[in-house]
Amino acid sequence: MNNIKIRSALISVFYKDGLEPILDQLSKNNVKIYSTGGTQKFIEDKGLEVFPVEKLTSYPSILDGRVKTLHPKIFGGILAKREEDHLSQLTQYEIPEIDLVIVDLYPFEETIKQTNDESKIIEKIDIGGIALIRAAAKNFNDVTVIANKGSYQELADYMNEQNGEISLTQRKRFASEAFAVSSHYDTKIHQYFNTDFNDQAYFKMSEHQSKTLRYGENPHQSATFYGDFNLQFDKLGGKDLSYNNLVDIDAAVGLMKEFKNDPPTFAVLKHTNPCGVATRDNIKVAWDAALAGDSVSAFGGILIANTKIDLQTAESINQLFYEVLIAPDFDQDAQDLLLQKKKRILLKIKHFNHQEKMFKSLLNGTIVQDVDSKMEAESDFELKTKRGPTREEFRDLEFAAKCVKHLKSNTIVLCKDNQLIGMGCGQTSRVDACNQAILKAKHFGFDPAGSVMASDAFFPFPDCVEIANKAGITAVVQPGGSIKDQLSIDYCNENDLAMVMTGIRHFKH
Repeated sequence: MNNIKIRSALISVFYKDGLEPILDQLSKNNVKIYSTGGTQKFIEDKGLEVFPVEKLTSYPSILDGRVKTLHPKIFGGILAKREEDHLSQLTQYEIPEIDLVIVDLYPFEETIKQTNDESKIIEKIDIGGIALIRAAAKNFNDVTVIANKGSYQELADYMNEQNGEISLTQRKRFASEAFAVSSHYDTKIHQYFNTDFNDQAYFKMSEHQSKTLRYGENPHQSATFYGDFNLQFDKLGGKDLSYNNLVDIDAAVGLMKEFKNDPPTFAVLKHTNPCGVATRDNIKVAWDAALAGDSVSAFGGILIANTKIDLQTAESINQLFYEVLIAPDFDQDAQDLLLQKKKRILLKIKHFNHQEKMFKSLLNGTIVQDVDSKMEAESDFELKTKRGPTREEFRDLEFAAKCVKHLKSNTIVLCKDNQLIGMGCGQTSRVDACNQAILKAKHFGFDPAGSVMASDAFFPFPDCVEIANKAGITAVVQPGGSIKDQLSIDYCNENDLAMVMTGIRHFKH
């Protein structure tokens, strides 16, 4: 059977805010409600009839509340298949069917942040709740499970639209979310007990919140986001965020963090790579300059600014199709204009702080590393050539170093007057990246002559500086570290190029 009418529900939650829409639907559909303790009182205070679990099990809550719902009359009603053999057993043992389970978990993760008192922490390890969630999720063919308060409104909407029925597809997705909650909860408990890995910065899946996304990187891939997006953003409008949106937004925030204290700066990213970046005296001019860097790739891109968007800038941005626009604030008239495009995502960023760890799953495991938070300033540049950079070149070298760090390797960037004018990224050869950057600059009407060049890794040969020199590039910043560094230095000296080295490599695989 695809759609199942909810006729009975077990509700036992720590967080009760947001339950009202569900309770309204349960009342409307004459659903019998079983509950315990504080949740029971909360529902009764709303004027609804509640059947105490204790009356069903004939046992009170015992052992200081450690045992309340662990009973065959509860788990039998949840785990029973709606088939003749199981249903006859329910009748024999006077066990009611339970069609809906709404349960959350004791706040273990919040507790370990608030106290080191082990006795208090241990008491926040949920036993009954986790068992109820897993039981209901296992029996998704016949039971609906809600394990996250973020799904309350969604369930209420389904019940309202479908006359109290929930489809098999919806039940299975809720079950998937429930197992995600269960998995995350157990992971946090394991980390607490495993002192060798008890670093609270290690896993930052915040507040055991999860959201199933429309799909993953491609439509045939499923995906879930774990974390609290609202801690960093206010979503002002637009369609639901996708997997690719989230990946791109993460890249955009990482880039703009480098410019958060600079004069007005605008950046355009495509597939996580910055394709236009510019710093100017006002945000409209910065937007124009960033767009000019690659007006073709900007189509369907991610846009981010380090300062408020005004109406003039919004009017210009509004002429372009983009996926996401991020800024610390928007003038009200600018916001009103941008929100007229219903599908375009508008985000107000609360801060540019970024995570401290990066995670990647591979080879049936996970690798973890520190985020590349190092950013070189002019004071970190070590002059390697006879000619030092001019004041303008120093400014552009610092700007270029910020940009190159956030492009896929191998990468080369060209910058002039605080503007990204050309980039080559994701190349298997640094020479190819260099040639691509120059060709791209020329394609969009920029003259590379007088620009500066940044590389994410050292030059093993002088070929890239030779290509740069022939294009009129006048200064170079690179990490150095090759046993043949001197070859590139010698070429620069012979051709009056300035070169500085940072000692810091920024590979981005």
